Amino acid sequence: MTERRLAYIAWLARLALAAVFIWHGLAPKILWLSPDEVAMIEAHGLPEHPLFAPHLIAAAGGVAEILLGSMLLLLRRQRWPLLLAGGALLLLLIDVALLSPHLLTQAFNPLSTNLAALALCAVAWLAEAPTVTDS
Repeated sequence: MTERRLAYIAWLARLALAAVFIWHGLAPKILWLSPDEVAMIEAHGLPEHPLFAPHLIAAAGGVAEILLGSMLLLLRRQRWPLLLAGGALLLLLIDVALLSPHLLTQAFNPLSTNLAALALCAVAWLAEAPTVTDS
């Protein structure tokens, strides 16, 4: 495969992955706080304190997701945001599996979303891998 084609594949994977992070940070956490997001936050048993209010935790998580999505787009020459995204996806999936497993059987659930996003991380990572050229 040519370098140019691999660059297009990587860019498309990063663009789709960034869209997932930006949308999931913005829509269910900041613009329209989802009851499922609130329930997942409450499942952690955080102390009753204004700093741990579910809407604040959700907003902070949303901002973090939007920043990560933006880094995937803006730092195209860096591969580490892909590792960060993959790690976040794995940790969040484990969190849901342990504390809110009932969500794994819902339509458009965290399992299917996170696995697809992890595949996008892998595609971008592989497409951006340095190539060895014979001299």
